[in-house]
Amino acid sequence: MNAIVYCEGAFATTYGKTAHGLVRFTERYTVRAVIDSTLPAGDAREFLDRKRNGIPLVADLDEALARVPEYPQVPLRLVIGLALEGRVLPPGLHETALEALKRGIGIDSGLHLYLGEFPDLAAAAADSGVEIRDIRRPAPVEELHFFSSRIEKVEAVKIAILGTDSALGKRTTAWKIVHALKAQGSKCEMIGTGQTAWLQGARYSIILDSIVNDFVAGEIENVICSAWEEEHPDYLIIEGQGSLMNPAFPGGFEILAAGRPDAIILQHAPGRPEYDGFPGYPIQPLNQQIQIIELLSGKKVVALAINHENLPLEKVSQVCREIEEETGLPTVDPILQGAERLVNTILALPRH
Repeated sequence: MNAIVYCEGAFATTYGKTAHGLVRFTERYTVRAVIDSTLPAGDAREFLDRKRNGIPLVADLDEALARVPEYPQVPLRLVIGLALEGRVLPPGLHETALEALKRGIGIDSGLHLYLGEFPDLAAAAADSGVEIRDIRRPAPVEELHFFSSRIEKVEAVKIAILGTDSALGKRTTAWKIVHALKAQGSKCEMIGTGQTAWLQGARYSIILDSIVNDFVAGEIENVICSAWEEEHPDYLIIEGQGSLMNPAFPGGFEILAAGRPDAIILQHAPGRPEYDGFPGYPIQPLNQQIQIIELLSGKKVVALAINHENLPLEKVSQVCREIEEETGLPTVDPILQGAERLVNTILALPRH
């Protein structure tokens, strides 16, 4: 499916992490353009990672559609690639969504606000015969699961990718590990836990923050068990959410308790002293975070993945070495250095 990703005003920020993920990798779409008029025209992947992949940054829907000359002969969707604070759609997003629907372009959105509930957007979709998919809409309660201990029958090695903050790169690291394990011959599945993993095409995924709290543990267990029962992989890589001590987005407790990981890889941004978006809330020291994870889970943090935000690129290797000396754990930047050392650490773990 061809897609245009809407990320107006956010692609240069952590609020654009869904768009970042789709630019780096997706099995669900062929991304043809990213809309963000606040940035100069250029290659979206080059802006993120200094690597070109031919996805252009454009200013508006008209410019994006010019990059899809075969439309309307081929299906096309507008994917909302940003996160919002508050409960109001920015005017530009609303206007672009409405215009896309009028032109016969369906919409996929992972926002907490459901676009299908806006009367003008719903009417435009109906008039054009296209669909608005609000993927964060909760499933009916009768379809949800309670924790059952069924997970104890899973024989795959389970690795949780947790983090010291939100919007840190946990999902990207998880995908890089999955791809690297598959490349060296292991059978591996990604367990997605957020809307972006679903948008990227994770076959086994849930959206944790759309689930009623009583069912979170059961849904984590169920998606892991489903992947095991249907695929019998050697490894299951579980995407983390938030961080254990983040004041706004505390996450990871349920993954540790219900996902029963065999080991943890911890994502960290050494150049980020405070929780993202919350000045005055310092991130706790790395060794303290490791200690808390290990006390809660009874399992070991076996490696560290570094996000190079706010670090000069020429200093990344040195920072990794310093953290490795401090913690005694293999430490790499998966985007700049690849996931090979992380995979070697995983392969050295005991099998069930």
